[in-house]
Amino acid sequence: MGISRDSRHKHRHTGGRRNIHQKKRKFEMGRPAALCKLGAKRVRSVRGRGGNVKYRALRADVGNFAWGTETVSKKVRILDVVYNATSNELVRTKTLTKNTIVQIDAHPFMQWYKKHYGIEVGKKKKGAHGEEDAEEKKSFKVVSKQKARATGAKLDTTIEDQFQTGRLLACIASRPGQSGRCDGYVLEGEELAFYKRKLEKKKKA
Repeated sequence: MGISRDSRHKHRHTGGRRNIHQKKRKFEMGRPAALCKLGAKRVRSVRGRGGNVKYRALRADVGNFAWGTETVSKKVRILDVVYNATSNELVRTKTLTKNTIVQIDAHPFMQWYKKHYGIEVGKKKKGAHGEEDAEEKKSFKVVSKQKARATGAKLDTTIEDQFQTGRLLACIASRPGQSGRCDGYVLEGEELAFYKRKLEKKKKA
């Protein structure tokens, strides 16, 4: 028996049972869930109705993630699955679905921030024995540009703390089982605070 999306097997609104007068139809067909896992990229194409093609991501470990406040997107590695509102089982098995909260590599964003503003983020303060890195030579034009940008730059403390760990919390916005991609956005503001509370609650339990 295949997966079917019909409603003939359901009861009427009044509670009565329906008489099934026809068999399953191809256009009512459903398919098993992709359950994309964290791992080396593995994508399969599936022919859909009308000759359309869906892309099933069976494994994924990279994606394009957007940093909303800075309006920049980077291709980054997905490091870990930390929260899924549906089930903790999906966290345990490292399954990637839409709205899964994941940890991503922060270094591409750190490099961009340094290049754009000339400010190094996520660097732990060095002790007495710490040696200063050799200063990169920049033209006067680049320095003045970075200074002008840096006047309006304001980095949230919660994001800055995450930069020090080298990992950012992000949410997957695409549907890996449909599009074959694992793209999303970096969590910020109230949404970040909400999921941080959820993760702390989960740790205590």
